[in-house]
Amino acid sequence: MKYRKLGKTNVEVSEISLGCWTMGGLNWVDGVPNGWANVDEKEIAEAINYAIDNGVNHFDNADVYGNGRAERMLARILGNRTNNFIIATKVGWFKGTAAHAYEPAHIRHQCEQSLINLKREYIDIYYFHHGNYGENDEYLDDAIEVMYRLREEGKIRLIGQSAYKHEDFVKLIPKVKPDVIQSFASALDDRFLKDGSPTRKLLDEYQISFIAFGPLTQGILLGKYSASNPPQFEPGDHRANAERFKPEYLAKVEPKIEKLKQKFGGTTEQLARVALQYLLHYKQVGAVIPGFRNLAQVKANLYGQNMPLTDEEFEFIKSLFADETKYL
Repeated sequence: MKYRKLGKTNVEVSEISLGCWTMGGLNWVDGVPNGWANVDEKEIAEAINYAIDNGVNHFDNADVYGNGRAERMLARILGNRTNNFIIATKVGWFKGTAAHAYEPAHIRHQCEQSLINLKREYIDIYYFHHGNYGENDEYLDDAIEVMYRLREEGKIRLIGQSAYKHEDFVKLIPKVKPDVIQSFASALDDRFLKDGSPTRKLLDEYQISFIAFGPLTQGILLGKYSASNPPQFEPGDHRANAERFKPEYLAKVEPKIEKLKQKFGGTTEQLARVALQYLLHYKQVGAVIPGFRNLAQVKANLYGQNMPLTDEEFEFIKSLFADETKYL
């Protein structure tokens, strides 16, 4: 496994790390599906232990993943090994009884609760989970102040900002001054990493690392789904209403996946290697954090950990998906 330093810090994370969203299972937030199909904790434990044995040292969690379930599950599996790893979690989507999840008192409460859930004395990376700080950004300044105070108190080490559009990063990076940012990225949509894009310019200017979630587009880049047999998801699974799993989009993408198979091979492992190494070709990427539900998926994710793409291979993939601008 190779490791990368995050931004200007001395924190090193495995290039391929693990996202813990799936561990939260089926879930709703304010009536909106926010989870995944339920998982088996024994299978998750087997997968995490295999990942650890193969050099993974960074796990990305959030308070909203199963409303604490994913944090507690990770703590049970890691046990007394927990301080050997870089643990990230987030605040912002679960607001409890607060008017807004970025109320300072709520941020502090959620930080303390995450520490309890994770059985940790500190959180390595604590993210603002989205870029909505209320009407006219009414909570922004106070939210930043409490986040910095939590760092001064030793409850968190690094400050992160997750968001989903350039405008939010352009507004927030100069104010929050995060050590790391996070968003979706894949060969299908690398808008935040592209040369000359607003977010890429800020990554370079502020020397910030980018953590990429959704690098496999939740299985689409693995050829897992077809237009003739689109997936069906349970209530509470956020994928149920996503455009990217509908036949129209799958039909558009399938021919391109076939071209990937022709050039790189058609196994799940070979396609996972291509998808993950495409993003890791960008030096701004600190880590990719694919989700997982079992050992087989983690094995596939780690298959190509020491098989970077050549510049020619990178350009081939880039040109193949050049007209894909949205999947989320």
